[in-house]
Amino acid sequence: MNRHLLMLALCQGLFLTNNVTFMAINGLVGLSLAPAGWMATLPLTAYVLGSAMAAMPVAWVQAHWGRRRSFQAGLVVAMLACALAAWAAWSRNFWLLLLATVIAGFYAANAALYRFAGPELAAPHYKERAISLVLAGGILGGVVGPNMASSTRDLLPVPFVGAYLTLIGVAALALLVVSRIDFPPHVPPAKGADAGRSVAELARQPVFIVAVAGAALGYGVMNLLMAATPIAMQICGHPFESTALVLEWHVLGMYVPSFFTGHLIKRVGVLPVMAAGVVLNLVCVAVALSGVELMQFLVALFTLGVGWNFLYTGGTTLLTQAYRPEEKNRAQGAMDTCVFGVMMVSSFASGALITTRGWTLLNFGSLLPLTVVALALIWLRRQRTGEIGASRAA
Repeated sequence: MNRHLLMLALCQGLFLTNNVTFMAINGLVGLSLAPAGWMATLPLTAYVLGSAMAAMPVAWVQAHWGRRRSFQAGLVVAMLACALAAWAAWSRNFWLLLLATVIAGFYAANAALYRFAGPELAAPHYKERAISLVLAGGILGGVVGPNMASSTRDLLPVPFVGAYLTLIGVAALALLVVSRIDFPPHVPPAKGADAGRSVAELARQPVFIVAVAGAALGYGVMNLLMAATPIAMQICGHPFESTALVLEWHVLGMYVPSFFTGHLIKRVGVLPVMAAGVVLNLVCVAVALSGVELMQFLVALFTLGVGWNFLYTGGTTLLTQAYRPEEKNRAQGAMDTCVFGVMMVSSFASGALITTRGWTLLNFGSLLPLTVVALALIWLRRQRTGEIGASRAA
């Protein structure tokens, strides 16, 4: 552990402050501006669409510009996107809000790679804990984001304009911090150098498939339920302050476990930790289906956060077993393209289902991707057991 790794964790926290605030307010701003109710979460979908579109270009930028310059570019884009979103809310322009959130996706695609940059700032044997520590920085976002959304909601005459403007300052602070991190020297790829395997070749590995499935579908389920929560709680008559409290506990559930998830993976293995993530997601669904009181929302979303942490940290750690150093940008970009693609679908489905079918059907719908993840983990476990048996027989 060193100060540069801690500064990167701080950047993760500032990113999550931006991200959680976006998640807390974009659905509500969209609900007030959208031409139809089912379009309420389109700003969230647009945010994820922008992230999915930017994932592979960001991987190229990281390979040719290096970590620091790419992260700096993402933060400059974040400030511009927040300013545009503030203007969209002020002028009550729904389509401009969608454009702003698509642009903000470039920042999200950059910041998603903080977790992969963490191990590069630590000793090789600290890889799992470095990933976990960087993700733990999200605790800052869990505490600050929902409270910032609540306290800045009525800062200006038009609701939430003040929140968007405040996020410009958050991104500026992150830009200052990331500029002071000493990343390993960047060596651009030489012409004609061996670039390693293609994405298609990487994607044929069982370990790659399961890593991506765990991270992408785990994130998709989390996003499906989290994006709908502010709207569901408003429909159920809960005040926005209660929504902010639920989101705060949700994000704490997402990132507090990061202090021990890396150690847990090192101790018991990555597949059991990911399996525990599936079980916790099922517990979330069971609690959510039991009622719509504040405590049930809070417990369900907190459990959902912990389950996401186990699946996402586990999937990220598992992916590092699937590529060589020269393939890292390609493999990481491919994973995040899949993650953001699934999130895009879940964001759209979240708004459509919560406004047309309700909270109950939304939760039942999350059981399908969770089943797929569980089957993928069993498949990889059997693959590895078979390989061990074959090697012993030889």
